[in-house]
Amino acid sequence: MSLRRKGTEQLRKAAGEIFQAALDAVNPRTAVHRHLRRDGEKLLADGEVYDLRERRIYVVGAGKASGVMAAAVEEVLGDRISAGVVVVKDSHGLPLQRIRIHEASHPVPDARGVQAKAAILALLEKTRPEDLVIVLISGGGSALLPAPVAGTDLAEKQVVTRELIRCGATIEEINAVRKHCSRVKGGQLARAVQPASCLTLVLSDVIGDRLDVIASGPTAPDPTTYKDTLEVLRRYGLQDRIPASIRQYLESGAKGEVPETPKPGDICFEKVRHLIVGNNFQALLAGRDRAASLGFQTLLLTAALQGESREVAKTLAALLLEMRRSGHPVPPPACLLLGGETTVTVRGRGKGGRNQELTLAVAAAIAGEEDLVIFSAGTDGTDGPTDAAGAVADGETCPRAKQAGLDPCGALEDNDSYHFFEGLGDLIKTGPTLTNVMDITLLLAG
Repeated sequence: MSLRRKGTEQLRKAAGEIFQAALDAVNPRTAVHRHLRRDGEKLLADGEVYDLRERRIYVVGAGKASGVMAAAVEEVLGDRISAGVVVVKDSHGLPLQRIRIHEASHPVPDARGVQAKAAILALLEKTRPEDLVIVLISGGGSALLPAPVAGTDLAEKQVVTRELIRCGATIEEINAVRKHCSRVKGGQLARAVQPASCLTLVLSDVIGDRLDVIASGPTAPDPTTYKDTLEVLRRYGLQDRIPASIRQYLESGAKGEVPETPKPGDICFEKVRHLIVGNNFQALLAGRDRAASLGFQTLLLTAALQGESREVAKTLAALLLEMRRSGHPVPPPACLLLGGETTVTVRGRGKGGRNQELTLAVAAAIAGEEDLVIFSAGTDGTDGPTDAAGAVADGETCPRAKQAGLDPCGALEDNDSYHFFEGLGDLIKTGPTLTNVMDITLLLAG
């Protein structure tokens, strides 16, 4: 039986299978083992060889996937690890032998993250020139490793984080500010690692795999400046909405009264090496292969999807409708795959996330159409401040919603996509996936 005749329910099921295949491809444990292996007293890391004799090894890290990455490093190095400290999001911890796991709050930092940061810095004080520090970085690391600068405190950083998230700023803009309000981000952790060698393993959750942006680049050179942070505040009208102490600190930095974050060429990066062990594109490739095996004509459109969710939705809806009407850009049964991360400017009082809002806006545009499905979810299993990874919808979503007394337009206006899809049973709930490579969006036409 063809996918066309199987209809919407079969398309929804296929979308779930394709998404799972994408997740499997960026499992952090598998990703680390692809790039790291031990050969006797040598550690091999994509062509780089580290002699383990007379060398102490420390492991530190932060991010949603860093716990599983740490487990993989333990599997490779075992008792050659002297000690380690890694901080993960709540419910992302797991028991390890040599590395201590701390849990902390995300996306708004909390005191547990500050304590974990202190434990990491205390460990790094022990390093010698002959030692190796393996740093594990994944998305979420910025919030999980808070280190307020002098004259500011955690509560003030929490305000800044909330305001930056609500205003619709990009992750690059958010992290530019974070780096300049921190004592470890923006390359400053690399200073703490000195004089040891540093190998940073990165699971990327940003478009373009920019090392300075992923988790605010704790071991990478920072090209942004204090002046850039003030421009971000001005662009989103946040000058008077963030604590005065932080604004004044950033202004002092722009005047040269506070040292800048380390830039390219700084001596602290002389013994630092980075390896990208997984990213969104790898996930999309695996999803594409799974879609093809299910009988779909496939097209991987981009791993750089970004923009305001409901604006991006207009283009995605147009693609779905075009496949139905003309068979372009691929004829049905078709699956278009997109990765990246959109944003939501919060104006309402509802609950939701970027994937849920994107899906709702597409659902409104394809209402009444047959055999069209959108599936959009975060690979980390969370979408905004919710317990859902995203949502799935089709041409019957809005008609069904109206029969159930739900208002699609009202939900969009109030940024309340979560309760809309909850009422229909169309939230995607995976629980913690223990990986994080941005979002996957699937457009299916039967």
